[in-house]
Amino acid sequence: MTLANATVQSGQHGPPGSPRSRQGRQTPRINRNAGIWFLVLPALIPILILSVGPLLYGVALAFTDAQSGRTRSTQWVGGLNFQDLLHDTLFWDSFRIGLVWAVGVTVPQFLLALGLALLLNQNLRMRWLARALAIIPWAMPEVVVGIMWRLVYNPDAGVLNETIRDLGLGDGRDWLTGLATALPAVIVVGVWAGMPQTTVALLAGLQNTPHELHEAAALDGAGAWRRFRTVTWPALRPVALAITALNFIWNFNSFALVYVLTNGGPGGRTRLPMLFAYEEAFRYGQFGYAAAMGCVMVAVISVVLAFHLVGRLRGGEDQ
Repeated sequence: MTLANATVQSGQHGPPGSPRSRQGRQTPRINRNAGIWFLVLPALIPILILSVGPLLYGVALAFTDAQSGRTRSTQWVGGLNFQDLLHDTLFWDSFRIGLVWAVGVTVPQFLLALGLALLLNQNLRMRWLARALAIIPWAMPEVVVGIMWRLVYNPDAGVLNETIRDLGLGDGRDWLTGLATALPAVIVVGVWAGMPQTTVALLAGLQNTPHELHEAAALDGAGAWRRFRTVTWPALRPVALAITALNFIWNFNSFALVYVLTNGGPGGRTRLPMLFAYEEAFRYGQFGYAAAMGCVMVAVISVVLAFHLVGRLRGGEDQ
């Protein structure tokens, strides 16, 4: 056997740096990437069909004059719907109400959930029962929550007005139909309904905080407030930022709860942007105009997410 034949038989792929050798090493990597995509596709296809596809269709619909009616033809109108939105005072009023609602629910929701999470993180008797009871509002559908709180706010036989009468504080009032009380009453319900999920997230963050840090701070003479400010909050801040951003987005897009409670009334005092878009689409049949409202809401949510991501990135650089 010659040296050339031995080289061919022992190293079919050539020297380590040859193209044939690199091609042989790339084959397993290609197969591995194909296997990864094969595992991801079952979860990616429903997202593309049920989320990305309708979103792109809604964006395209916003540039048309699409209306209800099978015999109506749809025409491309460009940015006319967005121009109409700029002069639609009813939409901007609903947008302002949506911001008031989102902030008014998100901030008390976080503060109350933080206090409850700190309490449930203590070594209390029957703590497991308290944790189970704390998540009951989260397990209830929004429609059920809305119906239950309509009974609470009932002007004639509601629990709230009956309690006010029993305490001698007055005759009560119609909370959900009063111009001054409708939005605050709905905000209370939103805080109550959304607080459990925030509590669970914050409680998980508290349990991931090393207990040794609290013990070391206590040995150094740090009080409860100082331990919270120097130990608990720095560890809890990433979770707090994430859940607050998500809560703001969920609250801004609220529909079912407010729809069941007030249907946007009285006089539009609780008409959130999602309710306004729903009425334009399914009550008045203005699908293109409603799609333009949806695009504006998506843009607002995107800005909130951008601020959230920038804050997270800056926080990671600081660490």
